[in-house]
Amino acid sequence: MAHTKQALKRHQQNLKARALNKAKSTTMKTAIKGVLAATERAAGAAKLPGAMKAIDNAAKHHVIHKNTAARYKARVSRAVNRLAAAK
Repeated sequence: MAHTKQALKRHQQNLKARALNKAKSTTMKTAIKGVLAATERAAGAAKLPGAMKAIDNAAKHHVIHKNTAARYKARVSRAVNRLAAAK
């Protein structure tokens, strides 16, 4: 338990931030998995903008590093392009 009012407040702020970060991270990962699980180019291309937006949002709020966001975006767009090349 916190010994001071300041420590108690900081603990509450950390819990709130952790919940928000977890939500952003989960949303991003779910969007990425949706694109990677697509079996047709049309389905992957339809889900791609949502995944890009989720990745950008996580990077903007410092949930992930901007270079990690760039890597994720490259990975999902490459996956959609591979679907197009496979057909």
